[in-house]
Amino acid sequence: MAGYRIRPYRDEDSEAVREVFATGMNEYAPALCLHVLRQPWVLLLLGCVFCLLLASSRSLLLPVLALTLLLALGRQLLGCAWSAYIERCLGDDLRDIRAAYMDIPGACFWVAEADERVVGTVGVRPAGDSGDSGGGGELALKRMAVRKDYRGRGIAAALGHTALGFARQQRGCRAVVLNTVMLQHEARALYERLGFRRDRHYLLPTVYGRLANCTVTTYRYELP
Repeated sequence: MAGYRIRPYRDEDSEAVREVFATGMNEYAPALCLHVLRQPWVLLLLGCVFCLLLASSRSLLLPVLALTLLLALGRQLLGCAWSAYIERCLGDDLRDIRAAYMDIPGACFWVAEADERVVGTVGVRPAGDSGDSGGGGELALKRMAVRKDYRGRGIAAALGHTALGFARQQRGCRAVVLNTVMLQHEARALYERLGFRRDRHYLLPTVYGRLANCTVTTYRYELP
């Protein structure tokens, strides 16, 4: 027994969809901090601060306290940056899901419903809109998310198959494309099981992207 159903988005789902997306994205914050902490320039900076303070103070307590403070400050700054990214997403296509997905040709949004609440989401829209990678004849898969306590039930795969089935019905659609960041290991494994293939791999072309070594991998599903 599946225990869930996939259905098209309804206007009353709006807050639940936004909450599912934001909660899922917030789960990546600790992994982001560890990823940044492992960068060579960060380790070098922390090492230099520790050595300089140890040499100048001749005490172990001061450099340890300073590093603790720096790590706490860095964690706070990264958390704020990640929260700002989530807010930008919520203010983009998720601000008015009907206008972004349900009211334009070649786009749609679905939710997974279980226990009388929304537990998963996914959408597709023409690639190239709002900065999506791809071009004419391609759809972008977006906002794939499943509540943590409902994972492992095949909901994400069912959402993916629903989106791909919709794409196959669109005249002139040649492929479905999507973007992932380096933290989304489980999502990448899911997309590859669905039949997506890695297309491009690049460094996010921003100052933050270069400092954090934030890489983006694009996936592509060719339609027959």
